[in-house]
Amino acid sequence: MNSVVSPPSNDSNGGADFEVRPRTRSLRRALWAALAVAFLVVVAVLFFHGRYAKRAAPPQIADTHSSAMRTLRLKGMTAAVEARSIQAPLIAGAQVGTLTITKMVPSGTRVKQGDLLVEFDRQAQLRDSIDKQAQSEDENEKVIEEQAKEAAARASDETAMTQAEDALSKAKLEMEKVETMSRIDAEKAQEDLDEAKATLAQLKETFDLKRKAAQASIRILEIQRDRTRETMQHAQANSALMQIHAPIDGIVGEVQEGDQVRPGVPFMQVVDPAVMEVHVPVNQEDLLGLKLGEKAQVHLDAYSDLVFDGKLESIDPMGTPGDFSSKLRHFSATFSIKGHDPRLMPDLSAAVDVGDGSRGGPG
Repeated sequence: MNSVVSPPSNDSNGGADFEVRPRTRSLRRALWAALAVAFLVVVAVLFFHGRYAKRAAPPQIADTHSSAMRTLRLKGMTAAVEARSIQAPLIAGAQVGTLTITKMVPSGTRVKQGDLLVEFDRQAQLRDSIDKQAQSEDENEKVIEEQAKEAAARASDETAMTQAEDALSKAKLEMEKVETMSRIDAEKAQEDLDEAKATLAQLKETFDLKRKAAQASIRILEIQRDRTRETMQHAQANSALMQIHAPIDGIVGEVQEGDQVRPGVPFMQVVDPAVMEVHVPVNQEDLLGLKLGEKAQVHLDAYSDLVFDGKLESIDPMGTPGDFSSKLRHFSATFSIKGHDPRLMPDLSAAVDVGDGSRGGPG
């Protein structure tokens, strides 16, 4: 009968291996758990530190010296520095409703100072001038004739006064002989003396009255002549006013031949396009960033290829109230334009760039 032999048992060694393996595993687990907790703590610290730093960081201030930030664009209209309004002439001494243009230079024509711009219908003034001149000459002849009559009447009256004075002197001499005369002759001599005195006194009195009457009559004729002559001169002046000449070198505006305009009303302009400027409205907020003499860049909306150098010349100190609030005001600024181009004309829409970002274009 075979017997089963059991392997030898070693209780001391087998118990030690059984106990060491579980302990090693537990230490490893604890180490990994500690590392995980430490990693989470570090991540949390970094996260909260980043958020705190972002909140505590001061806000970034934009670079005001940046050309893009400092460029201010303003919109306005071009205008000529030197321009003259041409108005229809006022007709002196006549009631005229409208004036008809009979001749004028074409619109856009460049003219020199003194060139004929426009001529109105002046036939009525020419006829009136001729008629009044003839009437004035007739009335002047009447004055001369009346003056001649007065001169002859004056000479006749002066002769009569001289004869009366001689008669008086003769009567006085006769009275010196009264003692040697008879009574009848003495009375007759006295009558002659009295008559001579009365005649001379009457001639002297009527002489002055006749001179005053004659001068009044002549003066009336002179007044009529002078009025007619004044009317003639008005007609001649009005005829000259029917032709208007250019006050300056420049370009004329738009008017058509045959148009009718009212006297004294401006109807065209002559502008000198050699020196131009831009008028722009500026709101109260943008006004603080503008300085006199500051450089600018002028663009024409109608011609995108045209760019001019500009400079802020003036700002109107008296602003106008805004459309939505009376406390916000708008101011008018004027920029000069450097350079010239045939396309640069008045009343063109323009944009003005002001600031470090504006660089002058070709003038």
